Amino acid sequence: MSSLISISNLNKSYGNKKVLSGINLSVNAGQIVGLVGPNGAGKTTCLQAILGLTDFEGDISVLGHHPRKDRVNMLKDVAYIADVAILPKWLKVSQALSYMQEIHPNFSIEKAQAFLAKTNIELKDKVKALSKGMVAQLHLALILAIDAKVLILDEPTLGLDILTRRQFYSHLLEDFYTEDKCIVITTHQIEEIEHILTDVAFIQKGKIVLAQSTDEIRQRFNLVSVSNEHVPQADELKPLFKNSMMGLTTMLFDNQDKATLQGLGKVSVPSLADVFVGVMNKETC
Repeated sequence: MSSLISISNLNKSYGNKKVLSGINLSVNAGQIVGLVGPNGAGKTTCLQAILGLTDFEGDISVLGHHPRKDRVNMLKDVAYIADVAILPKWLKVSQALSYMQEIHPNFSIEKAQAFLAKTNIELKDKVKALSKGMVAQLHLALILAIDAKVLILDEPTLGLDILTRRQFYSHLLEDFYTEDKCIVITTHQIEEIEHILTDVAFIQKGKIVLAQSTDEIRQRFNLVSVSNEHVPQADELKPLFKNSMMGLTTMLFDNQDKATLQGLGKVSVPSLADVFVGVMNKETC
């Protein structure tokens, strides 16, 4: 696989406060990477560095371009959706499409129109007449109609209802994703998108604490429903977290022998949300 984004020893400070520390990450063609972390972990700052929106220490290459020194050329093949879709209230949908066609060489107005045809948005509508979800759909149409190699999404469905969020990610896969492109998503709702992620990077206090493919993670971690008589034995294996309810204790284990775990109770594959909670718990202990 070819690397579209390469980050090496990325550091960023605001005064005496260090918000990114020694970030190393590579994103290849075909990958959909979830950059996941609690509030203040450094997710947005990392994306801003990738997009050339802030200065930084270290090395970043996006499609062979330096984000700060060669930003104009980089942005020809990079698209970005922020956590809040902001468009002028007086703007008509048709005007937004025409404007994008004029300013971006890789924008396809036909593709944007085809996307909007799947929604309730009409070309004559003004932004002020659209709901928050419809504005997000319009924003998505404008971005997905750009023939970009890299798509950066920073909490793109924040504040939207569950139906609109699902539609958003469905359109993302249907109308943008191909194996020669990559997508980087930050989110607090990993349980909603884990089915589309090929890889995850967990970030805590400005550091990447885990970066693996979702397949590797599902093989590495195990969730075990432990009966009461086996809890002391299970505790000796140092679970990442445990949760007791109705006489049954659930524990998450990292790199433990599966045969041993099966002797303690029912073993299942954890969700990425379970793994995230366990890893974050370990890092804060």
